[in-house]
Amino acid sequence: MSNSKRETFSGRKAFIMAAIGSAVGLGNIWRFPYTTYENGGGAFIIPYIVALLTAGIPLLFLDYAIGHRHRGGAPLSYRRFNRHFETFGWWQVMVNVIIGLYYAVVLGWAATYTYFSFTKAWGDKPVDFFVGNFLKMGDIAQGISLEFVGMVVGPLIAVWVIALAVLALGVQKGISKSSSILMPLLIVMFLSLVVYSLTLDGAAKGLDALFTPDWDKLSDPSVWIAAYGQIFFSLSICFGIMVTYASYLKKDSDLTGTGLVVGFANSSFEVLAGIGVFSALGFMATAQGVEVSEVAKGGIGLAFFAFPTIINEITPFGEVIGVLFFGSLTFAALTSFISVIEVIISAVQDKLRIRRSKVTFIVGLPMMVVSVVLFGTTTGLPMLDVLDKFVNYFGIVAVAFVSLMVIVANEKLGLLGEHINETSSFKVGFFWRLCIVVTTGILAFMLFSEGAKVFTEGYEGYPSWFINIFGWGMAGSLVVVAFLLSRLKWKSETLAEHKGE
Repeated sequence: MSNSKRETFSGRKAFIMAAIGSAVGLGNIWRFPYTTYENGGGAFIIPYIVALLTAGIPLLFLDYAIGHRHRGGAPLSYRRFNRHFETFGWWQVMVNVIIGLYYAVVLGWAATYTYFSFTKAWGDKPVDFFVGNFLKMGDIAQGISLEFVGMVVGPLIAVWVIALAVLALGVQKGISKSSSILMPLLIVMFLSLVVYSLTLDGAAKGLDALFTPDWDKLSDPSVWIAAYGQIFFSLSICFGIMVTYASYLKKDSDLTGTGLVVGFANSSFEVLAGIGVFSALGFMATAQGVEVSEVAKGGIGLAFFAFPTIINEITPFGEVIGVLFFGSLTFAALTSFISVIEVIISAVQDKLRIRRSKVTFIVGLPMMVVSVVLFGTTTGLPMLDVLDKFVNYFGIVAVAFVSLMVIVANEKLGLLGEHINETSSFKVGFFWRLCIVVTTGILAFMLFSEGAKVFTEGYEGYPSWFINIFGWGMAGSLVVVAFLLSRLKWKSETLAEHKGE
């Protein structure tokens, strides 16, 4: 696809909305508050800001530079950068394939629970309802079940159809238009939720638990690693999304100015999420006469166990809080989900040079079928848990570490820095390059320390056969498939236009 024909965002605002929509997802709402609480409360903000300034924003600039300079999806941009780098692009695409498969099911759960909120359909025992009635969860030790769960499958298919319809419309009419509608809606809904949460009895107790600093934690290396991990996983960096989105920017775009807006907007939303979530958890602890530590949860436990319990306790307006919370989760997840699938569509479109609508169908239909088979069954939750863990650490962190190491070793940072500075308001130089080098080392530590831990201890007590197939096996197969895809031939005119090697 020639540069002249490549779609672009209509302007900077459209790109910023789409990029923030990608970055603001489930991790902001259900990962950041609990990570902060677990790692020193208010004191955690220091390593968090350091990680944002030394890793998050510098890597965001790097992704922007690769995509904007080479005008392609991840594989094409890396190929134009250096023909030996194409495998990194396909590795990133394969990471998005796995994330897309399971992100859809969580999005479906959130949408379903938005509907459930009107009647508090989960009853008096939200945990039992979620695991037993809603997911009908089976025992993974008995093997993988192909018994489909109607309440999960229906919304899962609906989510795929909606996302693919948006993506088929293209960058401007689909991605940009949907972001411009969903992001303001998300902000209004979530602000309403936060404001209401702050009025609940016990809100101050929750905020004390979240923000009271434990300064001793700052001497613990694991707290700093947690901060880098949070920034890394939250900002949609190093796995193809921002490379792809930046390739749709106009030639004279201000890359660093835009990156700073996206980086700080994402972090602002995370802090806002922390305030809203812990105000509600403080209310729950007060209502139950227990400490916040006994009700504080992250991830699925926060969304589908703790929040339905909170909603049950709130009178009046519990239903309204439910719709605001789960509606926010749905909108945040949908914009992120669209960006994940776009990475795959863009890569395939670049390689095969066929219409977007056709590529959307070629990519989306098989992924939807696999998604339903893997996660629409009674063993969907354990499958999601293992794939999520392994694709994050041994997919995203692994490809980020290897690709950054190669870019640094091949002395390519200078080229990218020059491209950034051509049109950007905020110039990068030695400090930016140093941040990339240091972050590469931090990623290496994250990768190998987590790898050693999971290798020796297993993960969450799951059977070793399950971990070996869907954990290590999946992570390893991503690299193999990426290498094979990089061997397929490109159309000559696709590769002809580039500024790199």
